[in-house]
Amino acid sequence: MKLVNIGFGSYVSPERVVAAVDPESNPIKRIVSHGKETGKLIDATYGRKTKTVLVMDSGHVILCPLTPENVAQRIAGRTEDKADEEE
Repeated sequence: MKLVNIGFGSYVSPERVVAAVDPESNPIKRIVSHGKETGKLIDATYGRKTKTVLVMDSGHVILCPLTPENVAQRIAGRTEDKADEEE
């Protein structure tokens, strides 16, 4: 099984990711709120600003400190240097 680093030592299985979206729209805010209510929210930001919301096929919602573009590149197999994690 391949795992992808989503920042600060957190990893996800790319086969399980349904969407990587910007957290600023109201529909995504509702998805995050629903995930929190149902206990399916995972905060992988380590106190940083949430830049991406990952929606998983299991219904889990993961908050990520990397941009959606960086997450997409990592899922596609192109690795970024560690500097993104320091933002």
